[in-house]
Amino acid sequence: MIETVKALWSGSMELPIAFWRYAVIWGLIINIVTSIGTLVTVLAGAPAWLLVPVHLLPTPYNLLVVVGVWRSAEFYQGDRKWAQLARLVTLVGMAILTTT
Repeated sequence: MIETVKALWSGSMELPIAFWRYAVIWGLIINIVTSIGTLVTVLAGAPAWLLVPVHLLPTPYNLLVVVGVWRSAEFYQGDRKWAQLARLVTLVGMAILTTT
């Protein structure tokens, strides 16, 4: 797992894997689970000060994925439009997932 994080962070992971596996699939799973956790926390009547930390739990992962995809896109050997599109979709997607 540590090697995967290092490869993602450094950009040495192939762009399709960084984007599809870690940004799209795992990004959605982690952020949906956290959103459900936030809703459960609200419905359980937890104090308001607890909501923000619960909601922000996936932020480090989201940052890791944005940096990883951004760096992987730099080394992508294919058509540059796909690298730029992966960067844009990941940046906007993670921003939306982090704030909602």
